[in-house]
Amino acid sequence: MGDFENKEREEVFSKKVRAGKRTYFFDVKATRSNDYYVTITESKKRFEDGQFIKHKIFLYKEDFEKFAEGLTEVVDYIKANQEVVEKRYEPNQEESAEYAQKDNYSF
Repeated sequence: MGDFENKEREEVFSKKVRAGKRTYFFDVKATRSNDYYVTITESKKRFEDGQFIKHKIFLYKEDFEKFAEGLTEVVDYIKANQEVVEKRYEPNQEESAEYAQKDNYSF
């Protein structure tokens, strides 16, 4: 049962976004009943000791629309009230190693 159980909750799809000193991971995962959900992980290297600190939220499909509406509203507000300059970042080896160290949670 162990291997089958883990297979059911594997990542279905993953998108990595590098943004300067932070990296964001958008992962689609499946529950035991094969219901998809999203985990959004922010990972940032801690200056003092070089450890990667991760913050994760879980977004379930029944909340997608409200979440997207809220995110769009706050992003539009900031864009309307302050200049937003998107920076281009070059990947480095540290960030590649960081993805390999990403936390693995099972539910």
